[in-house]
Amino acid sequence: MVPGPSGVAVRTRLKGLTAGDEKVLGMVGDLLGTLASRDLKARCAAGLQHDSEQWAQHKRVLTGESSSRWAGSITKATHDQWALARRGRLAHIHSLQAGVRTIRHRLSLPIGEKGSKRAPGGYHSRHEWFAKSRRLHVLEDRLRSAQADWQAGVMHMVRGGKRLLKTRHQLETAHLTHEQWRHRWHAERRFLEADGESGKRHGNETIRVTPDGEVSLKLPAPLAHLANAPHGRYVLAGKVSFAHRAEQWADRVTAHRAVAYRIHEDVQRGRWYLTASWTIPPTSTVPLEAARANGLIGVDTNADHLAAWRLDAHGNPTGQPLRFAHELTGTASHRDAQVRHALIRLLHWARRHSLAIAVEDLDFQAEKTREKHGRRKKFRKLISGMPVARLRARLVSMAAEPGIPVIAVDPAYTSRWGAQHWQKPLITKTRKTTRHDAAAVAIGRRALGHPVRRRTAPPRAHQSDVHGHRTVQAGAGTPEREGNRPRIPGPRTRSVGAGRGANAVDQNAQHRPGRSAEHESWQQDSRPLSL
Repeated sequence: MVPGPSGVAVRTRLKGLTAGDEKVLGMVGDLLGTLASRDLKARCAAGLQHDSEQWAQHKRVLTGESSSRWAGSITKATHDQWALARRGRLAHIHSLQAGVRTIRHRLSLPIGEKGSKRAPGGYHSRHEWFAKSRRLHVLEDRLRSAQADWQAGVMHMVRGGKRLLKTRHQLETAHLTHEQWRHRWHAERRFLEADGESGKRHGNETIRVTPDGEVSLKLPAPLAHLANAPHGRYVLAGKVSFAHRAEQWADRVTAHRAVAYRIHEDVQRGRWYLTASWTIPPTSTVPLEAARANGLIGVDTNADHLAAWRLDAHGNPTGQPLRFAHELTGTASHRDAQVRHALIRLLHWARRHSLAIAVEDLDFQAEKTREKHGRRKKFRKLISGMPVARLRARLVSMAAEPGIPVIAVDPAYTSRWGAQHWQKPLITKTRKTTRHDAAAVAIGRRALGHPVRRRTAPPRAHQSDVHGHRTVQAGAGTPEREGNRPRIPGPRTRSVGAGRGANAVDQNAQHRPGRSAEHESWQQDSRPLSL
């Protein structure tokens, strides 16, 4: 059972802002961004020697230049960013280690040797072997450098993003002028985030949003002269309203529960946005037996669609398979909207029938490396384009609201066994079953606890005498599993009437009454007296 989300985030647009409001927001964000950059530099310099005392010292220094609450938000965000960079560095080390192992293995094999299902073979030519040997030295050098930084606690980070920083040298390719890039760079490096506090007024004293939508923020000490409200606060002219989860947000604000806010500017659209987020208690996970009670919907994730099929509690596919297409092209927002639209239709179908959803626990991190699938560029592009992580996160968060359970299963051999055992039997005159539909059936059966394969292949020697019973429907502890089949009433052939043929199911007693297989013996009849 997949646990539900631990937090919620909703976003809305700040409408009705005046030129003065935008100027104040920019000045506050630039000042706090400068302080955040300075604190991040100090945190990176401390490395692994950072402790609670240094944290408190940094907060005291920032408090004199802003306020205690802004200082707390900056130090916490800085520490979280450093910890995220350290986790990313560890993942990078693991990726380099996997690449080094793969290249070493393939270099040790003869040229042209074929690989197996579990390990790749040798390289195709001497030229490729030489190029990969040079790449091995490059990866080993990168690995040594990354491991040295990891052990020393050295992290390399850029506030605003490394991609945007490198765009500075490719303005023509990005179709940007220097002024446009500079405006975007300043917008990304601003800091306008505030953590919530339970028990405080409306759940946040730094950035406060009232139930009627009024937004105000506490100005730092150097900008206190810009305040237009008591206690050094600045109230924005426009008001906000949340279209999504508005009731939940209003309940938290009215009860003075913690709500975190973030204000940022979209330079391309020329708009300002407000994001509200809060933590939620972990939802009670439905027992697996209860989720399986009425059957479920098996879902197979593909590059351009979701293949789904409904299964009953016994693992039998019912109804017709459905396909929820999504087009993963264009901008990131367009791709995200396509994924959400496909998931909404899937969740509506599951909610109408009160069913759980079974998905694969996919992870293509080990399959995307060029060392393993260097020549198969189309396959690498295919699996790289599948948004498995984003789709899984979206599905869990969206399914938690209507209370739809989500079951994650092992993805091993679901497509292969589904096509082998379920594709052909499910093809009818009016339905053409694809291998993706068959994979959805395999995923659903595995989530229900049933084997994917419909029937175990019979043994080669003696069938049930040497290797045991060949069907998976009858277990080893099933009584009379090797016994006779029950006799069906009625005539079995034209020469046998109804109610006769009692020994038709027993091949041993059919022609030799009174004998059984357990006491089998040969008896010679006596000679007739007439001879």
